[in-house]
Amino acid sequence: MAGADIPLLLPKTEQTLSKRENQLLILRAVFNVSTSIIGAGIMSVPATLKVLGVIPAFVLIVLVALLVDISVDFMLRFTYAGESKTYAELMKESFGKIGSVAVQISVMITNLGCLIMYLIIIGDVLSGQEKHLGVLQEWFGIHWWNSRNFAILFIVLFVMLPLVLYRRIESLWLSSALAVLLAIVFVVICSVMAITAILKGKTVSPRMLPQMDSETSFFNLFTAVPVIVTAFTFHFNVHPIGIELGKPAAMSSAVKISLVLCAAIYFSIGIFGYLLFGDSIMPDILVNFDKSSGTSAISSMLNDVVRLSYAFHLMLVFPLLNFSLRANIDELVFPKKPFLATDTRRFVSLSLVLLAFTYVAAICIPSIWYIFQFMGSTSGVCLAFIFPGAIALRDVHGISSRKDKIIAVIMIVQAVVTSFVTIATNIYSISGNTP
Repeated sequence: MAGADIPLLLPKTEQTLSKRENQLLILRAVFNVSTSIIGAGIMSVPATLKVLGVIPAFVLIVLVALLVDISVDFMLRFTYAGESKTYAELMKESFGKIGSVAVQISVMITNLGCLIMYLIIIGDVLSGQEKHLGVLQEWFGIHWWNSRNFAILFIVLFVMLPLVLYRRIESLWLSSALAVLLAIVFVVICSVMAITAILKGKTVSPRMLPQMDSETSFFNLFTAVPVIVTAFTFHFNVHPIGIELGKPAAMSSAVKISLVLCAAIYFSIGIFGYLLFGDSIMPDILVNFDKSSGTSAISSMLNDVVRLSYAFHLMLVFPLLNFSLRANIDELVFPKKPFLATDTRRFVSLSLVLLAFTYVAAICIPSIWYIFQFMGSTSGVCLAFIFPGAIALRDVHGISSRKDKIIAVIMIVQAVVTSFVTIATNIYSISGNTP
C-alpha cells in the first residue's frame, strides 16, 4: 500500500513547485507593470493636489486606477479569446487595419511624449527651472556649460546615444525592480522630510477641496485628469508582459497588485510633497528639491541625492521606451522591410532622428505639465479607455456581458468629455500660465 501512496504525493510536489514558479512570475510581472505605470508620472502627481485639493485628488487616483483595471481586463479577455499577440493585432481583430494603425500612432505619441518628459526632468535636475537652481548650478555656479540647453545636449550625446544604439534589452524585470525600489525610496525620503517639517511647524495645512475663484478655475480642474490618466497608462506593455506570463489569471493578479502599489505611491508622494512645498510646488516636484526649498532639517546633499538618483533612473529607462517607439515607427513606415535590428543603416538613422527630435522638443517645451495634459487628453485616453471600451462594445468574440457594455460606454463617454473640456480649457488659457 505504501507504494500505491507514493504517486499521489508527486502531483502535490509538482503543484507546489508550480505555485512557487507562478508566484515568481507574478512578482516579475508586478515589477514590469509597476515600472511601466510609474515612469515620470510620479513627478507631476503632487501638482494635481494643488489644483484639485487632497480629497478630490485621492478620489481621482482611485477612480482612474479602477477604470484602468477594467480596461486591462477587457484587453486580456479578448486577447485570450482570439489570436492576437499585440495591442495593434487586438484592435485589428475588431476594427481592421484602421484599428491597428490607430494603436500604433497612439503608442508612438505616448512613448515620444514620455521621452521628451524624461529629458525635461533631467534638465530640471541639472540646470533648474525658473527660480529654482539645478544641481550643477548649486555646485559650480551659473555658467554657459551648465545651462539647460547644453546640459541636456551633453546627456543626449554622451549618455542617451550610446544606450539607444543597443539592439537587445534583456533582464528587464531586474531594472524594473530597481526602478520600483527607487520610487519607494523617493516616497520614504519625502515622508521623512514632511514629518520632520510637521514636527517643526514648518508646513501649511493643505487644501482638502479645490479653490475656485472664477468660472475658469472650475474648468482648470479638468486639466489634472489627463495627468493622472497618463500616470496610469501602461496598456502598450500589457501584451509583452502578459505573453511572458502565459496565464490570464496571473496577469490579472499582477495588474491589480501593481495598480494598488502605484496608487499608494502616487497619493503618498502627492500628500507628502504638498505638505513640504504647499502652493509653491512645481509641475516637476524634483525642481523643488534645491537649496531654497526650506527643508534645512535635511542636508542639501540628500536633496541632491534624491534628484540625481531619479534622473539617473530616467536615463536608464529612456532606451527601453525608445526601443518600443522605434519598433512601432519602423513597423508603420517600413512594413515590408527586414527586421530593424538587422539593418544597421535604418536602425542608426531612425535612432538619431528620434533622439534629435526629443532633444529639440525638450528645449522648446517649458514644463512637463503640458506634455502630461496633451498625452492624457489624446493618446493616453485612447490607449487606456477608448480603445478597450470600443473592443468590448464591438464584441467580435461574443463574450461581453450587458454590464461590460454599459461600463464600456461610460468609460468612453467620460474619456471623450474630459478630454474635450481639457483641450478647450488649454486653448482658452493659451496665455501660458502654469497650473
